[in-house]
Amino acid sequence: MSLAAATRDAVRERPFLYDALRAGVVNYTAAARTLDIDGEEDAIATALRRFAEELPADSAHDSDARVSMQSGLGRVESTDAESAIVLQIGDTAFAEDAGSLTGVVAAGDLASAALAEVLGRLRATDVAVKAAAVTDNALVVVVSRRAGPDALRIVEATVQK
Repeated sequence: MSLAAATRDAVRERPFLYDALRAGVVNYTAAARTLDIDGEEDAIATALRRFAEELPADSAHDSDARVSMQSGLGRVESTDAESAIVLQIGDTAFAEDAGSLTGVVAAGDLASAALAEVLGRLRATDVAVKAAAVTDNALVVVVSRRAGPDALRIVEATVQK
């Protein structure tokens, strides 16, 4: 395996480094020191720089998504749900009028990368996520009622840049 290929593989194992390369905020020499790759540090730094130049543009943004907030969500068994289900994962669903949670829903043309960024931003602001999912036309994040307004602002800022 070439040094360039080994460097790309190492970056793909570290999503934070991949994101930083796409954002253009990496000190290539410092990053090269952190990677467990056989080779000279300068050559690894050069491979990182070249890889960063090849990375695609961020596709999580520039969406026409409409963002809304739904209060009163609760966890229900999907087979027992009498209310409208907002999010379902396996046998667990979150439905309207079933509890005190809040769902933030973005509807429109979305990239799956948007969910990763939303979750990262929520984590950075200490907003605990109870459940989350994304499709090509919807993103849903379930949080506590108190965290709803913050989550709404974060989802809007992420999908409507």
